[in-house]
Amino acid sequence: MGRFESDSKELLKFVGGSENISAVTHCVTRMRFVLNDPSKADKDAIEKLKSVKGTFTQAGQFQVIIGNEVSDFYNDFIKISGVDGVSKDAVKEVAKNNMTFMQKLMANISEIFSPLIPAIIVGGLILGFRNIIGDMKLLEDGTKSLVEVSQFWAGTNSFLWLIGEAVFHFLPVGITWSITKKMGTTQILGIVLGITLVSPQLLNAYSVAGAEKIPFWDFGFAHVNMIGYQAQVIPAILAGFVLVFLEKGMRKISPPSISMIIVPFFALVPAVLIAHVVVGPIGWAIGSVISKVVYVGLTSSFGMIFAAIFGFLYAPLVITGLHHMTNAIDLQLMAQFGGTSLWPMIALSNIAQGSAVLAMIYLQRKNEEAKQINIPACISAYLGVTEPAMFGVNLKHGFPFFCGMVGSAIAAIISVGSGVMANSIGVGGLPGILSIKPAFMVIFSICMIVAIVVPFVLTVIIGKRKSIK
Repeated sequence: MGRFESDSKELLKFVGGSENISAVTHCVTRMRFVLNDPSKADKDAIEKLKSVKGTFTQAGQFQVIIGNEVSDFYNDFIKISGVDGVSKDAVKEVAKNNMTFMQKLMANISEIFSPLIPAIIVGGLILGFRNIIGDMKLLEDGTKSLVEVSQFWAGTNSFLWLIGEAVFHFLPVGITWSITKKMGTTQILGIVLGITLVSPQLLNAYSVAGAEKIPFWDFGFAHVNMIGYQAQVIPAILAGFVLVFLEKGMRKISPPSISMIIVPFFALVPAVLIAHVVVGPIGWAIGSVISKVVYVGLTSSFGMIFAAIFGFLYAPLVITGLHHMTNAIDLQLMAQFGGTSLWPMIALSNIAQGSAVLAMIYLQRKNEEAKQINIPACISAYLGVTEPAMFGVNLKHGFPFFCGMVGSAIAAIISVGSGVMANSIGVGGLPGILSIKPAFMVIFSICMIVAIVVPFVLTVIIGKRKSIK
């Protein structure tokens, strides 16, 4: 008998039985269900199960938080239910039947960027480290950096840029690959398309503003500017979907006997041409407008109002899935302004929700059952993964979630008011300071303290009034 056989039987009953399960899988900490009739799920009863740390619905999936032992729970559940498990990708596809148009759009954006996040995190940490050794004047009475006095650190700084450049300057390659992977078309064509957007033949995107003369391809009847799209997000997304559209269209009309020749040629060549003539310039313009609007919003006299709203509402955005939009905006800000003010606020929101859970740990310090949920959730949030904290603890009680939102808003106001910028997207939560530009690390540390203290104090005060134990 499996350890979780009893709870598996109960969970099966409370989700409406096997006949109500369209698909099921699991991730690192959660069981993920697509239910034929979500209203049949008894959330209150499910959350009372000993193995369950919380529930929530996101992206058309009913998700049950189990924790690190979810794989064992999943195996017992499959045996009990008789339902065949499927891959996470298959569950996502089935779940889209339960999603609105906006939810589907957000899910698609998320699925494009999710495979890129590990590389972006590494790149962000590398840029942060390079700034510490190359820009912070730590030696000789604050007049020189490590790079200026040590050949070892100078060589390290130069070598690390090899990785940083690969991650950020050549980001379009990753985006076009990810789109073709997600859409089920030929991934190598996506990679080639991405390379044509960042080829050394082209004028670097960072050099366009100061260029005296822009090179061009001369077709006799028309000139096409030879401009690269290094670090550009929206042009790469648009180009990737053009390639997918052309390849799928060609597969429908191409005779099978010659499709191996016809489809790649008539998908890739027109896609590259359209990318440089049409969607590239359009995407560049759209990206510039979006980043300028956000940048002006953050740096204008209304910047702190914008920060308060963003800091307060980011945690609720995570619940809806709309927070994935910030990845594209962050990357666009990095490309255009050399850094982003959004990411620091996201890291602060992670910390604030974790601090609300920390307060619940204090309030429920004598409750052994609650501690099993609260402590892992707090650690997870402080490391940048807030779902266990929000769904397993804060939303269950209500007021800790709100206290976290208030603390996040106050910290965001201080962050934006002080001009804090991150080099890039990086690790969230407390390690987020590694992504911050060295000049702002001290003030960001103060913001972090605010994001810890305010939610903790508010949660403790309200919790004591509610006699939480």
